[in-house]
Amino acid sequence: MDQPPMHPDMQILLAARDAAGPKGETPEQQRKFWFSYSRALNEPHPADMTVWDEVVETAEHNAPVRIYRPAGLTDPAPVIMYMHGGGFMLGDLDSSDSVAWGFAQQAGAVVVSVDYRLTPEHPYPAAFNDCWGTLLWLTGHAARLGIDSNRIAVAGDSAGGNLGAAMALKARDSGALNLTCAAIVYPGTGLDQDQPSYTQFADGPGLTRAGTIKYRDLYLPDDRNTDDPYARPVMAKDFSGLPPFWVHSAQIDPIRDDGRVFAGKLALAGVDVCYREARGMIHGFMRARFKGRAAAREYDLICDFLRRHLHDG
Repeated sequence: MDQPPMHPDMQILLAARDAAGPKGETPEQQRKFWFSYSRALNEPHPADMTVWDEVVETAEHNAPVRIYRPAGLTDPAPVIMYMHGGGFMLGDLDSSDSVAWGFAQQAGAVVVSVDYRLTPEHPYPAAFNDCWGTLLWLTGHAARLGIDSNRIAVAGDSAGGNLGAAMALKARDSGALNLTCAAIVYPGTGLDQDQPSYTQFADGPGLTRAGTIKYRDLYLPDDRNTDDPYARPVMAKDFSGLPPFWVHSAQIDPIRDDGRVFAGKLALAGVDVCYREARGMIHGFMRARFKGRAAAREYDLICDFLRRHLHDG
């Protein structure tokens, strides 16, 4: 199958990957690479934004979080819980700092970014439990944080997109809270890896099919074929009753079809869903927004969705 042309903005990401040096094989080597790669693409938050770190204490683990509050917000403000990408093995509060503060600034909301536990040290359900515990913590600390517990969104990219979808399912199933909306970007929703995009873009650029298999096997070491919807949201038996969703895939991405199939299942269940595919773009395109106008446009659309639902209902 012919490969679609890659958008020029994506050269920004490829250049940063090259400059970060060899990726390595061990988790430690790959985390070092990821630190260099993400640092090269990040920009500092606006000077008038208030940013601070806290720790979410749960019975199982104390999860660090970073909270971003744009200037001019009035209490109680809407809030977005953000979950970073990195294949469940990479990433922290710094690696996707620019994505998080950008959501806060452009959506006009407090953002709480979660530093969930990573594989291989902590396989599923550690990351899921950390994120769910943080979501419940938000509702319990709403007054202190100056946030509106009736206007909570979840957002995540890549592995964080998986977690965002899982949060929406858990919130519906438990009845513990009603999410206002969810935005998942180039999400890995747990699709079987024999789908067309896994073959067409097996060698990337960037994320590869082999990489997705490695990340999956580290996240689900005991049962990679599980039907647990909190581990693999695309496997859910029931998609009804979920909040409005924004699902945003990259066209040139082995996990493109994870977004396509998940969005299709939402639509068939009657959920308000908007599916967008970034033409000519690769996994991680949000990171190119500071230097690429088209990548910035894709990012703006995500923020527009979050702002519209959090502020206009």
